[in-house]
Amino acid sequence: MSEARFMPALPSLHSAPSPAAVSPVAPNFRHLDLNLLRVFDTVMAEGSLTRAADVLAMTQPAVSHAVRRLRETLGDELFVRTAHGVRPSARAEALWPPVRQALGQLRQALAPGAYVPERDAVQWRLAMADATAALLAPPLVAAIERARALANLRVLPLTTRDPRGLLDAGEADLALGFFPETVTGIAAQGADSHLRHHRLHSTRYVGVMRQGHPLAAAPLTLDAYCAAHHLLVSFSGRPHGFVDQALAALGRQRRIMLTVNQFFTAGRVVARSDLVTVLPAGFVEATGCQHELQTRELPFDLGPVNVDMLWHLRHDADPAHRWLRDRVADAAPLAVVG
Repeated sequence: MSEARFMPALPSLHSAPSPAAVSPVAPNFRHLDLNLLRVFDTVMAEGSLTRAADVLAMTQPAVSHAVRRLRETLGDELFVRTAHGVRPSARAEALWPPVRQALGQLRQALAPGAYVPERDAVQWRLAMADATAALLAPPLVAAIERARALANLRVLPLTTRDPRGLLDAGEADLALGFFPETVTGIAAQGADSHLRHHRLHSTRYVGVMRQGHPLAAAPLTLDAYCAAHHLLVSFSGRPHGFVDQALAALGRQRRIMLTVNQFFTAGRVVARSDLVTVLPAGFVEATGCQHELQTRELPFDLGPVNVDMLWHLRHDADPAHRWLRDRVADAAPLAVVG
């Protein structure tokens, strides 16, 4: 059954509300059905009433009715229908983090250590770059299938080197990647930090170019490197990165002809041009073009690439979340070479 078939029963999701659509009543907590918050949390996580109904094992009309009841209680539309599901209102965005945290704490208090993978259905959102996902997802999915776990994963695009906002807001359950400044901050705060992290693996940066590239015939010198035309992988789209900081410290610079935000795209472009890029050695395979590429040691030091798993403290003792973290940690050595 598609979501469109039941949407007429929820007219408030078809368009943004008029000023008189919802009366500004003050919610009465004593009359609030707490089951509605579980429905709200799932709709927020899924971005769709249809998918929320599947996760909750409810009918679509029942989810629609629950959303309507909560809307009437809170005096806010909460969700507006879009072409791809539903979009939360500003009020819904503000409510979600404390609601999700409270539900998690309540679940842990009522059933500590009670997670059974093959019995308990869970949904997890993992924020990571395309290369991390390409390498990690196969062994992670294999581990979930071996355990017959009712765990569903959604990979979110990573557009920053600082995932604290995603984790704080409850928009991601795990962040996986190279987060040097964030991890340093967590270590400095120690037990006072609201984030936790686990080192998955370490690799190093290498220069990457096509097979037969003019620079591939000999060791890469600093002059040759700076004279080449370059491709930069930048999640945020910034026009400079770690390499440019290292070159600036040496009084040098390079010309970045193209900036992209995916390792796969970087590999495809470099394999078919004379552009040179810098990638973590363990991620070259994730480009899908590894047999068309050559790597060279860089003529300057960038330090190690430490790939970490980060999560919010509110999930630290959650048995289901702990099970997921263990599976990710087990899958990481199988995912990366280099």
